[in-house]
Amino acid sequence: MNLNKINFIEKLINWIHEKTSEKQFLIFSSILVGVSAGLAAVILKLFVFFIRQYFLEDYLFRFDYKYLYLVLPLIGIGIAILIVKYFFKNQLSRGNTSILFSIAKRSSFLPFHQMYSHVITSGLTIGFGGSAGLESPIVSTGSAIGSNFARTYKLSYKERTLLLAAGAAGGIAGAFNAPIAGVLFALEVILIDMSIGAFIPLLIAAASGALLSKIILDESILLFFKLKQPFDYHYLFFYILLGLLAGIVSLYYVNFFDKVETKFAKIKSRFTKWLIGGITLAFLFALFPSLFGEGYESIKSLSEFKTEDLFKNSLLANFINDKWTLLIFITITLLLKAVATGITLGIGGNGGNFAPSLFVGAYLGFVFSYFLNVLGFDNIPVSNFTIVAMAGILSGVFHAPLTGIFLIAEITGGYELIIPLMVVSSISYVIVKYFHPESLDVKRLKEKGAIVSDNKDTSILSKIDAKAMIETDFSTIHFKANLRDIVESIKHSKRNIFPVVKKNNKLLGIIYLDNIREEMFNPDLYDKITARELMRKPAMIIDVNEDIFLIMKKFEESGQWNLPVIDEGIYVGFLSKSSILDMYRHELLVSV
Repeated sequence: MNLNKINFIEKLINWIHEKTSEKQFLIFSSILVGVSAGLAAVILKLFVFFIRQYFLEDYLFRFDYKYLYLVLPLIGIGIAILIVKYFFKNQLSRGNTSILFSIAKRSSFLPFHQMYSHVITSGLTIGFGGSAGLESPIVSTGSAIGSNFARTYKLSYKERTLLLAAGAAGGIAGAFNAPIAGVLFALEVILIDMSIGAFIPLLIAAASGALLSKIILDESILLFFKLKQPFDYHYLFFYILLGLLAGIVSLYYVNFFDKVETKFAKIKSRFTKWLIGGITLAFLFALFPSLFGEGYESIKSLSEFKTEDLFKNSLLANFINDKWTLLIFITITLLLKAVATGITLGIGGNGGNFAPSLFVGAYLGFVFSYFLNVLGFDNIPVSNFTIVAMAGILSGVFHAPLTGIFLIAEITGGYELIIPLMVVSSISYVIVKYFHPESLDVKRLKEKGAIVSDNKDTSILSKIDAKAMIETDFSTIHFKANLRDIVESIKHSKRNIFPVVKKNNKLLGIIYLDNIREEMFNPDLYDKITARELMRKPAMIIDVNEDIFLIMKKFEESGQWNLPVIDEGIYVGFLSKSSILDMYRHELLVSV
């Protein structure tokens, strides 16, 4: 597309913006963002398919390089790391946490390069076999498209946030051809505090993304299943057990993934962690080949009972010769997916937990139902259990039960399994919610000093940057200064509060003008009383790194409207309760 065409499109959109109302332009914007996010999902899917089909399958695997593929993740992740370092200056935020942080702390602004950087780096990471999913990069790309579109056309914070979420919805809808799941993902994971009016733009964006995916992508590229058996209520008890197992396995996955990724991320030398991680991945892939890449092909093999595909290139293939060894092999693969994904992302690869969650769910459902069959429970629908368990793990890992239910319903072509989907997803979600009240994304967001909540007051307060509101125009007084010097400082100050400090600016106390009026009008005391005698200890002291909620609690408990701020005992300035409340009112008006 040449420059003239781009300018024409921009002029056309500006003309439409001028001729339409705010609501009408928001609907129009949702269509454009949804189509763009869906197109990004299609491009990323095709990019990975191209690497797999034309480079690995048609070239590398055609020759007798049976185990050469084991080093490919090392190469793909290495290239992605170099691209991030030299082209994006190590400024590539990954995962839903960065999106939530931008909503909470950066007024829903996402970097421009994020509209394409995730496509390149995640495509290389996963195309060459990194054990992660494409959906998180797709969500990041779609969100960046929505955010930057809103920035270009100077939309409000609320509209910008809505289009950011619309981009995420369009991306998920395009990745799975599942528009309802796209909308629900945006509402459950991205937009925690949003009115019912958000549904229409999200629906339009998701429908646009899904339509583009349906037109361009073949079913073989998408995750799609055809049900072989209808739901039978006689197996409801086993679905309840599956829900309990899904909750336990979800807790295992989240905890283990977090530990592995964090451990590798803490290694200071990039080369060392890249090399160690790459070698570890190669070892895992040699034993458990289905850990290679997203793993969607092995999910389809499980649902079709083609278990031999899971270990045909494994060094352990000769040891898998009966039902029990097959169960053990698949169970170990299930447990190791959290390790493989944690390593992939911890050493610098780009991807997410969406596909790994589906992978773990499918393997869990197969192991559980196949185990029942081995024990003598005849005619257990293994395929149905394999499919339903995916919703259970997705619901537990992301705290998004509705997304899990409707995603699986959509990719199976109907609602035949809606009852077991609801049972398994809700039980898994309740178990995980009990032990982990917050999802991994929200937990990491809090570690970064931001909070996203479905409580509007909490959500608005979390957006206030207390550090930026510290006032520093207070005249400091040395603790040895006499009353004469204090009166002189008062003459040249517009404030009625004066911090008393030592030579190194360490805060000792505060002098309040109202408390020294009698002394000020007695000249006989000017050279007899010092600041140390006149000062009072502050009712409360705020540390510069404290969050806004603790700060507001201190204001309430102290009854003061101004409190001093320190950094390791050193005086920094004052925070004003009035200024914070003014900012709160401003944010409240913006969010309406």
